[in-house]
Amino acid sequence: MAKQCRNLALLFTLLLLSATQLAFAQSQKPEPKTRILFLLDASGSMLAKWENSDRMAVAKNLLAHLVDSLERYPNVEVALRAYGHQFGRERNDCKDTKLEVAFGQKNAAAIKSRLDGIVPRGNTPITYSLQQVASDFPEDRSRNVVILITDGLESCGGDPCATSEALQKKGIYLRPFVIGIGIEPEYEKQLSCIGQYFNAADIKTFETVLSEIVTQALSQTTVSVELLDDKDRPTETNVNLTFVNALTGAPEYDYVHYLDGKGRPDELEIDALVPYHLQVNTTPVVLEQNLSIRPGRHNVIKVKAPQGELYLRQDGAMPYGQLNAIVRQAGSGQTLYVQGFGSRQKYLAGTYDLELLTMPRITLPGVEVKQGQTNTVTIPPPGQLAIPSQVQGYGSVYLMEDGGAQRWLCNLPEDNSKVTLALQPGKYKLVYRIKSAQSSKFTFVQEFTIRSGATTSVKIFNR
Repeated sequence: MAKQCRNLALLFTLLLLSATQLAFAQSQKPEPKTRILFLLDASGSMLAKWENSDRMAVAKNLLAHLVDSLERYPNVEVALRAYGHQFGRERNDCKDTKLEVAFGQKNAAAIKSRLDGIVPRGNTPITYSLQQVASDFPEDRSRNVVILITDGLESCGGDPCATSEALQKKGIYLRPFVIGIGIEPEYEKQLSCIGQYFNAADIKTFETVLSEIVTQALSQTTVSVELLDDKDRPTETNVNLTFVNALTGAPEYDYVHYLDGKGRPDELEIDALVPYHLQVNTTPVVLEQNLSIRPGRHNVIKVKAPQGELYLRQDGAMPYGQLNAIVRQAGSGQTLYVQGFGSRQKYLAGTYDLELLTMPRITLPGVEVKQGQTNTVTIPPPGQLAIPSQVQGYGSVYLMEDGGAQRWLCNLPEDNSKVTLALQPGKYKLVYRIKSAQSSKFTFVQEFTIRSGATTSVKIFNR
């Protein structure tokens, strides 16, 4: 046991040196305070034999050395809560939990003293203890970490998984760590849903797990995002990236992707204790769910995001005014983007359906966007319908389709019929009744033809 404790102390010395170097390198960026609360199972089963000792004695010994090591960190505070130690099992007290040592600076001695006085006695109220943990952390912005050490399951009928998830969503603490001692494999799922689960099958593993958890909680973690083109080369850049909290759905980090002069993405520091989705804000969005982040290391995230460009332009001296196009992914009825003519817009490589808001509307299915290329969509200039009459009334413009059918396009203003409309080349009909006309039989009907780049005048007469 003494050798194991020396090894644990050596590991934390190395971590301290690493953290000191990191703090020096980032001296201009204040790091958030990290608060670690140990939630210790002190139910009666913790007196069970474990190798040459018992479970509680091993836990106390390793925790004592651990809090000593953590006290060297200037920006770390620890606290101790235990459960199942104030009343015997015969009382079946499901509120048997107590914050033994609150958060504070240099409180390792107080925690070790309280550890010595804890005697396992009662049952296992994990859910209620997790609920009480919420008030143990001070109400300021810090990285709140819970490390639950237990050798049993919830014994009071609560739902620790739902409680943990709810508290994480509220931002009370980050995803907890759970160390199971002597837990049968078939019961591990009942603990792994609380947080990141570790199975301490023996004392050496328990020591290693504690070291790994502290490494995850305190070591720097960085990521680089490689945006791959259609040949899996990391050439895409200048795209907005959002690291989304996979549990809460809230954005944790927003970046605009960058490549240096050698085509390498930069390194970004993130908190490895948060579960992430990565949202690459291309058009359409690419979502990489449940990122696998290795704490304390540099991680490279590769995302397939080949892009091309769509350029919309109008020909001729008589173009539309502000003309837009609705862009949809091929086969989808959902609007992806509304792009103005005269503009350029990047899209993921693929096929798109365009609906141009001309009159009548033009549909262009199957427009292809290729990686690194610009697809230019050009439409001919419209013609113009000019109505010089200044009358009040009710009327509409119809498109005369092949085969003789007609399709309604728009209504004319009721207060003044004098308008100029840009229309696509084709055959049309104007139907209009002057407001003062006393019968439907006085409806004015006139067919006309629109030619590209030309103006057609139609005068309204009272018939």
